[in-house]
Amino acid sequence: MRVVVTDDLKTALDIRRNVFMDEQGISLEEEVDGLDADAIQLLAFDGESAVGTARVLINGESGKIGRVAVLKDARGRGFGKVLIEAAVAEIRRRGCTIAELGARSDAAGFYEPLGFKAVGPEFMDAGYPHQKMVLSL
Repeated sequence: MRVVVTDDLKTALDIRRNVFMDEQGISLEEEVDGLDADAIQLLAFDGESAVGTARVLINGESGKIGRVAVLKDARGRGFGKVLIEAAVAEIRRRGCTIAELGARSDAAGFYEPLGFKAVGPEFMDAGYPHQKMVLSL
């Protein structure tokens, strides 16, 4: 199990398409938001196969983690956790003091053991309730 920073946007988008569009019914317009060219892309590998992805957007002192997706067959094996840990490490490496993300409300409990705290009210994104979560670095 390893996570790398990558320029392989095609593989990241293929994983996101599989998880967000095919499984969850999110539209192409909602998923591909035009920010990928400015994002740091991460891929998680099981052996030689890419099984997960996340992206990080840097904005001043803050790094925003998003588009976290793990293929169905790889879920429950720790890939989501290592993706988040790698994203936080990359944010820290770039000198940011805050990591943030918008967690689906039903997945917020996944991020709490990783140090993230919920802030503010729930909001809707792509048809699902979400919660903003932050981690001070």
